[in-house]
Amino acid sequence: MPDRRRFCQQILAGVAAAPLRRAARAAVMPACNILLVAFDDLRPELACFGQTAVQTPHWDALAQRAVLFERAYCQYPVCNPSRTSLLTGRRPDQTGVLNNNTDFRQQHPDWLTLPQLFRQHGASTAAYGKIYHQPTYDATAWEVCEQPQATALGRRGTGRNLTAGKLAWCAWRAAEGGADDQPDGQIAARAIARLEQAGERPFFLAVGFNKPHDPFVAPAEYFDRYPLDQIAVHRDPADASPDTPQTIPAGARGIFAQFSDAERREFRRAYYAGLTFTDAQLGKVLAALTSHDLWRSTLVILLGDNGYHLGERGWWNKDTLYEHSARVPLVIRPPGPDRPGRCPAPVELLDLYPTIADYAALPPPAALQGVSLRPLLAQPTAAWDRPAYTQVQRGRLSGRSVRTARWRYTEWSEGSPARELYDHQSDPGEWHNVAEDPTWSGQIAQLREVLRAPAPK
Repeated sequence: MPDRRRFCQQILAGVAAAPLRRAARAAVMPACNILLVAFDDLRPELACFGQTAVQTPHWDALAQRAVLFERAYCQYPVCNPSRTSLLTGRRPDQTGVLNNNTDFRQQHPDWLTLPQLFRQHGASTAAYGKIYHQPTYDATAWEVCEQPQATALGRRGTGRNLTAGKLAWCAWRAAEGGADDQPDGQIAARAIARLEQAGERPFFLAVGFNKPHDPFVAPAEYFDRYPLDQIAVHRDPADASPDTPQTIPAGARGIFAQFSDAERREFRRAYYAGLTFTDAQLGKVLAALTSHDLWRSTLVILLGDNGYHLGERGWWNKDTLYEHSARVPLVIRPPGPDRPGRCPAPVELLDLYPTIADYAALPPPAALQGVSLRPLLAQPTAAWDRPAYTQVQRGRLSGRSVRTARWRYTEWSEGSPARELYDHQSDPGEWHNVAEDPTWSGQIAQLREVLRAPAPK
C-alpha cells in the first residue's frame, strides 16, 4: 500500500476530479460491466492452451465459452511495467515505467487510466488484490482497493528455499489452513461480495490473484494434486542456439545452474500448485456471475501479466524476450450469448484499454497506442496484420522484440551485434536463432523496419 503522503495526494486528486466525474456521469454511463481477472506471472501453462499436465478446469471452462487468444503478448515481461502499460494504454517507452519501483502517477498525474475512465462515467470501481503493482494505488481510479494478507495459519506449513537462501524469493510452502487463510482466497471472497451488491449502476471489478508468483505458497491440498514423481523435468534441445550475455539476466542464472532434478521438479510443482489454487478461486468468482445473472451484461477478461520460464534456457523467472516470457494467456468473453473461438493473430495487452472502452461505449483518450480487439472477438480468424512488441531494460542495455504471425525478431542496444530471429513455423520453441543465416537477410531487413516503427493505431 502507498505511504501516507502519497495516499493523501491521491485522495486530493480524486476530490479535485469529482466535478468532472459528475459531469461525465450525466453525459454517459458504461454500456456494460467489466470483470478483469489478472494472474501474476502466469504463462499459458493451462490445459486450454494445450498444457494438459496442469489442472485448470475453470480457465478451461471459460475458454470453451469465449475467445482464446493464442498469441497474446505483454509489452514488458515484468509486473509493474506490464500492468502500467495495460492500465494506461501506452507503451513502456511512453509511460517511463521500466522497472518495479517507478510510480507512473509521479510522472503522469493527469493521465486517464482505464478504471479511472469508468469511475468518471459513474461506474462502481473496485480492485481486490494485485492490479497495479504495489505500492501504486491510484485513488483516482478506485472507490475500493484492498490487498488482503495471509493469516498466521496460512503462513505456516512445510517447504523450503530451493537455493539455500541465495535467492530469498525462490521458496515454496505447502501451507496449513485453507483458501480463507491465503490472500487469493480472501480476494475471491471480497470480489463475490462485491458482485452480490451489484445493482443498476455499472461496475468495473478488477480481481488480481497473486499466484502463481513467488514465493510459491498454496494450501497443502493443491501440492498433493501434483506428485513429485509425476512432474516432468524440462531439457533444452542439445542443438539449441547458445544464449548471448544479453538474452538472459545475469546473476541468478548461475544459481539456477546448480539446481538438481529434484529442485527442478519442486519448482514446477509449486508453480502448478499455486496456479490450480487460484484457478479454484476463479471458479468461485465466475459462479457468482451465474448466481446473479450477470453474464449477459458483463465483459469478462482473464489474463496473465507476463510470461515465465520454467527451466527453458536454464532460466526460472521472467524478464527475457523469449516467447516463454513475453507470451501471456488471454481469454475474453463479451456480454451476451457465448461466442467461442480461437484467435491465432498476435495481439497485445496494450489493446485491452481500447477494447474495454469500446464495449462500454466510453470515449477513450486519444493518446492510446493500442486498438480495439472487437473485430477479432466477432470473427477470431479475421485478417489482422498488426505485430506485437515487447521490450526490456537492464541498466543501460535495452532489448526490443517484435512478434508477427510467423517470426520473432529481437535487437539489443549498446553497440552489441546481438540479434535474434526465430521462425515459429518450424521452431515454435525458439531454439534456433537464424539471424546470421544469409537466407533470411531480406526478412531481417523488413522486420527491422517493423521493430523500429511500432504499429500505428
